[in-house]
Amino acid sequence: MADGSVKGGCRCGAVRYVLALDRLPPAYACHCRDCQTWSGSAFSQQLVLAEDLLAVSGPTEIYELVSPSGRVSRQRVCGTCHTRLYNTNSARPGVVIMRAGTLDESDALHVAAHIWTRRKQPWIAIPEGVPAWPENAPPDALAAALVRGWQT
Repeated sequence: MADGSVKGGCRCGAVRYVLALDRLPPAYACHCRDCQTWSGSAFSQQLVLAEDLLAVSGPTEIYELVSPSGRVSRQRVCGTCHTRLYNTNSARPGVVIMRAGTLDESDALHVAAHIWTRRKQPWIAIPEGVPAWPENAPPDALAAALVRGWQT
C-alpha cells in the first residue's frame, strides 16, 4: 500500500480493483448458510464501503438476486473465472459489500465483528471481546463495531 491505496482482484487476474483508502479497512465475518454456500467455506469476510471508493477494471458480470421483500442484490463476479468480488443492494444505495478474501493483503485483515453466529461451524471460536450476533446485527451496532475496528 505504498501508493496510498488498497488493491485486490479475482483469482485469474482478469479483474482488478483499487480502493481509495490508505490502509485495510476492518472486516466482518458472516456465518450464515448463504455465505457458507457462496464462499464454499465456513463463513465469508466482508467489507462495507462507500461505492465511490471503488474503481474496477476488467470484465465483470452481474448476477441479480431479488429477495422476497423486493430488494435487489447485484453480485459482481469476474467474467472469466467467476470469482465473487462485491455486491450492491437497492436497500443500501451508494454502498458496496466487498468480499475481503479478494484483497491482495487479505491475510492482514482485522475481523471486527461476527454475524449469524448461530449458524457458525462448531469448531470456530470467536475471540473474547469481539462483537457477535446470533443473526443479523442491528445496523447501528455493526457500524459501531466496524468504526472501532478502524481504531484498532
